[in-house]
Amino acid sequence: MTALIGEAASYIDGRWTCGDGYPITTINPATGLQVALTPATGPTQVTTAVSAARRAFDGGEWNRLGPPERGALLHRLADLLQDNRETLVHIAATEIGTPISSGGTLHVDLPAKFFRWFADAATRGPRDGYEQPLPLDHDPITTSSLLLRQPAGVVAAIVAYNVPIMMSAYKLGAALAAGCSTVLVTSPKAVLLTSAFVKLVEEAGFPAGAVNLVFGPPAVTEQVVTAPEVDMVTFTGSATVGSKILALAAPTLKKVVLELGGKSPNIVLPGTDLARAVPASALRFTRNSGQACGATTRTLVPQSHFDEYVERSGRFLRNLTVGDPFAPDTVLGPLITGEHRDNVEGFLARARDAGAQIPVGGGRPAGLDDGFFLEPTLVTGVPNEAEIAQEELFAPVGVVMPYTDLDDAVCMANDVKYALNANVWGPTVEAIEFARQLRAGTVTINGGGGMRADAPWGGPGHSGIGREGGEEGFREFFEVKHLQWPL
Repeated sequence: MTALIGEAASYIDGRWTCGDGYPITTINPATGLQVALTPATGPTQVTTAVSAARRAFDGGEWNRLGPPERGALLHRLADLLQDNRETLVHIAATEIGTPISSGGTLHVDLPAKFFRWFADAATRGPRDGYEQPLPLDHDPITTSSLLLRQPAGVVAAIVAYNVPIMMSAYKLGAALAAGCSTVLVTSPKAVLLTSAFVKLVEEAGFPAGAVNLVFGPPAVTEQVVTAPEVDMVTFTGSATVGSKILALAAPTLKKVVLELGGKSPNIVLPGTDLARAVPASALRFTRNSGQACGATTRTLVPQSHFDEYVERSGRFLRNLTVGDPFAPDTVLGPLITGEHRDNVEGFLARARDAGAQIPVGGGRPAGLDDGFFLEPTLVTGVPNEAEIAQEELFAPVGVVMPYTDLDDAVCMANDVKYALNANVWGPTVEAIEFARQLRAGTVTINGGGGMRADAPWGGPGHSGIGREGGEEGFREFFEVKHLQWPL
């Protein structure tokens, strides 16, 4: 599939269409060089895409497919992702800067795993079934009832740049498994990778209108979200944009699922083996150069362990390879744009001005002047209420803070507007008990394990509304109808 490299277009009603909007310039973040120029989807084309999704849902070929056929298509898509792994990893390294050492997992293996889970879910239906009989009711007369779980309708699926295929697996996987049709809106920073993915959707054989791809400036997203033909919106991105999505969807009372930001705590309990905890903790906030909503960027350490933890972290972070995403030993690639790096450096400068120490990193790596690289960075000497300890940076920057006792640790961990993710290190029984007190959608214990397709992802507060993945995420894409009749 070498033809995928450097190509992007809008995909509307089963046809690839050159956009008639303004050109989107794709810059390789590792080199600063332009690699593609892609016209955005124009307003008339967006209208056509939304209408195509509506027709597909209301009475097109897609509407006539049953659960087994939908499941088979999703399995075929997962197969194609694996078959084209090398090409997709190459595009991700070029467009997003994901190192090839981790790109296969992030952009192919995990999405394929989730698409397969939703493929099986399509065939078997949600946990209580597509149809669920209720017990007889005798007040005031005897009646029988049936709950029908039916697809929510036309879904606008809006994804961010960092892992667009993984986000599509969460959103399109669930929506298509349920029988919804979709309009996929991708970030202008990920048009090449998302177009490559949608070409596989086409190759898998999904009927025209089931999946449509549009992209461009914020006006494109606004047009899709406000379109009366759209029944549901699922969005991944910042809390700021998420609140705007809610406002845009409000006049037409659309269902909205939001997966937003995180400033996730990583709590080290007394007695933790630091030799084990430090490397894993460092990798959790530097993976994909920290451009991950679930990154555990706030580490809370007992006062007695603090100096050792910082010293061990410094040694580990200094040995991480930052550089060319195509080099097999690279762990950290660049940030997505120069503007984003400037923003992160602004956070670091303000933290320094307020008295923070930066024992590791904080600058631009030597010899990588052309790309948008930032050293893996550790920040200390800040209180929990400091800006850099409260706001999501989306960068390889971790804050380490001491706590006095476990009650203090719980308060510090929960004293943040985000509640997406957390990790606890320590003896398993004590760590599980501590985890129960945390406000978070997901808590891993001692690093957890693999990313489970049957588990939900999401969290309350500024981390969003609803869930993605697993049964909870699948159920978001259904409406429930109650049928009742007298006997």
